[in-house]
Order: sequence, then C-alpha cells, then structure tokens
Amino acid sequence: MLLTISTSHDPATDLSYLLHKHPDRFQSFELSFGSAHVFYPEVGEDRTTASLLLDVDPVGMVRGKSHGQGSLLGHYVNDRPYVASSLMSVAISQVFGSAMAGRCKERPELVGTPIPLSARIDVLPVRGGEDFLHRIFEPLDYTVEATRHPLDEQFPEWGESPYYSVTISGRKTLAELLTHLYVLIPVFDNDKHYFVGDDELEKLLAKGAGWLDSHPEKEQIARRYLKHRANLYREALARLAEEEQAGPSDEATGDQEEASLEQPLSLNDQRHGVVLAALRASGARSVLDLGCSEGKLLRRLLDDRQFERIVGLDVSMQSLQHAAKRLNLDRLPPKQKERIELIHGSLIYRDQRLAGFDAAAVVEVVEHFDPPRLAAFERVLFEFARPTTIVLTTPNREYNVLWESLPAGNLRHGDHRFEWTRAEFHDWAQRVAETFGYGVRFLPIGPEDATLGSPTQMAVFEKA
Repeated sequence: MLLTISTSHDPATDLSYLLHKHPDRFQSFELSFGSAHVFYPEVGEDRTTASLLLDVDPVGMVRGKSHGQGSLLGHYVNDRPYVASSLMSVAISQVFGSAMAGRCKERPELVGTPIPLSARIDVLPVRGGEDFLHRIFEPLDYTVEATRHPLDEQFPEWGESPYYSVTISGRKTLAELLTHLYVLIPVFDNDKHYFVGDDELEKLLAKGAGWLDSHPEKEQIARRYLKHRANLYREALARLAEEEQAGPSDEATGDQEEASLEQPLSLNDQRHGVVLAALRASGARSVLDLGCSEGKLLRRLLDDRQFERIVGLDVSMQSLQHAAKRLNLDRLPPKQKERIELIHGSLIYRDQRLAGFDAAAVVEVVEHFDPPRLAAFERVLFEFARPTTIVLTTPNREYNVLWESLPAGNLRHGDHRFEWTRAEFHDWAQRVAETFGYGVRFLPIGPEDATLGSPTQMAVFEKA
C-alpha cells in the first residue's frame, strides 16, 4: 500500500524538513507487521513528493497474534497487505511521529503554517462508497478525487469493489493532514487489526481535538474508529458533546470574567490555599485534581513534598496543554516529573485511572454540570473512584448581590449551569454523604457577610 504526500509550497523542499526525512535517502523501518519505506520520487523547488510504502507480512502478523479476520484461513488470505488500513495509521504514527506531533527544529515557523498539501492513497477500502468519502473529508476543507477499482478488470460483470485510489488536497499544516489520515483511514476501512480498548478512546479524543467535535459525521467516525464497541463510542460522543457545549474560547472568556469579578478579594488564591490546607490536614499522599483547568492548584501541590503522587484530569485538551506549560513539565527534574501526571477525561464516566487515591480536590467544577449529569458525577467520584477525602468548592449564589459589577440575577461565569445557596449546597452534600458512606463538614472561603455568608463554600467529605 502506498501513501504519497506532495506540496507546491515555496520552496517545496521544506516538506523534507517537516517530515524529518532526507530526500536523498531511501529509508526503511521495521514494524511489527512488516516494513515501511520512505523515499522521494519528486524533489524540486516548485513541487516535492514524499512516499510511504508499506510492505505487510501477513504470515508475520499471524505469528505476532495480530488478528484481523475471523477464520484461520482469513488470517493468511485477506486484503491487509494491499490496502490502506489501521496498519497504515500505525506506520504514520511511527515513521512520521515527529511531523504528526508538529515538531520541526529546522523550520519551526512552518509547523503552524498552512501550506498547499495533497495526499494520495493507493488503495483505500471505503465501506460506504464515494459519497462517504466526500462526507468525511469535505467538512475538513479538502477537495476529494476518487477512482473506483473493479473487482477484476478482465471481468467487469463482476461489479465494482469497495477499493478506491483517493487524493485529497487543501491548505493544511502537515500535522493536521497526518492526524486526519491517522484517524480516518481505519474509519473508511471500518476495521482494525488490533484490539480496541480504552486507550483507543483516548487516542481518538486526543487526535480529534479541535476538529472532531464539530464534524457532522462525528458519530460515524467514533463508531467505526472504536470498532462499534458501544460503551466506547457512547463515551466518546458524550465527551465530544461536552467539549462542544463548553468550547475553549467561551470557557476562557468566562474564566476571565469570573477572575476579574473576584480579583479584589484575591478569592482564587484564598480558595487554593484553603483547599491545600484541607488536603494536607487529611494526611493524603496521593491526590487527584479533578477539573484541573490550567494547573494553578497542581502547581501548589507539586511544591508540597507531602504529596507523592499527583494526577490532574480535565475534559479540555487545551486546558491540559496550558497546565503542562505552567508546570514546565518538559523541564522538570526526573524525580519531580515522576510525581505528577496530566490525563484527559470526563467526570461523568467511570474511569479506572481515578481509583486508589487518598484524596481528591474538586474546585469550582460541579456548577459547570447540567443537573442530569450531576448524578453521574456523584457516582463516578463517590461510588467508583471513592478517595478517602474529597474537598469540593462551589460559589455561594447568595453572595452575588454584593458585587456591583454583576447584574442582578446573573451567574458569575457564562458556563455555570447553576449556583447553589448555602442551604441548597448543604442539602446536596449531606444527601451525597449519606448515600455513599461519607461524613461531611462545611467551611467558608473568603470574607464572610453576616447575612449572606462567604463568596465560596467548601465541603470536606471523609469516608465514614
């Protein structure tokens, strides 16, 4: 199977720098299922083309226990050596991994610059026909050319096959083009040569960040990419819906408005200070920061040697990227880096990665949930993750009238679905504690008004 990537960018030879592959060399790479070869059939200032040729060993695949067919004969006799499939996606990630990640020391200014690119795949199985090709690629601003191949040229009466030679073209960064191909090639094939589990769900959400949540065919893409495993594609769609509902720009705007409102009280600093004190007092060694946003609390946790294992989780990939920069993850000493991990996930789905921690911090998060999703969050945290101590903060709606800049009846953040009064928060927290076997106590955060209470309210849950 063959993938060719061409550009008419000036100079077109920049493609070799972006791909990290020298145009004068024929390079080969050993993979678990065969070999991949990279070469340049065309090199010039006006146009340069790079090719990725895959040589699949079907016998080696069987010996390696990579199964793609149902019968024993099917392990040896299939179309895997001849068509672009999940094997090609693996080759893209391993051979062009730096390019797909957007890294290029020689031409860093090009990494984020869209350039004219075209990719040709020979041959692509498209289970769904040419119309499906257009429905998938055109919303991503590609033009599509497709030639369908007969089952046998000598016997045209046998009909058409699902196999196409496909060329897509558009102005893209190379990382975007490779990422789209990585995700979508198995979608067209509607199969994968390896087991699909939770890690594939995380790959889909990570590689789909910034484009999949708004794609009109995201349901089909998720179903096919996750091999029609209902529990996985349903979670993927729910998390994509959550991303779409609270887009990064809207969330950032709301964060800025809320921070501006609370700045005179230094409320954010007070919140993190009180939460940190509660976590320290619990004696916790391992801590979750759920809804960690851009990592402000994580920074404080990392500076405290009491906490030996720290995990920050957020549904927004953009927030996690900001958190990584804030924490200087790439430059942390090895022992520091071992203590902390950032993970992408949702708080409304059970996640085994959250189990076994001493404590969890949930700072200004619950008010972002629609009420129907709040019940799912309760089970995820209190029933399944079940840390010994949970420290949870949320705004006190009664206090809002003291901010002159906040119009009457408005919530503090544009993405807040609700804000509780003190009585509502106490009722909710006590119900949850009784349901899941926790005790709960309440503390104020910020200056207290004799009638309206404090601007932030905090509950500390401890296992009974």
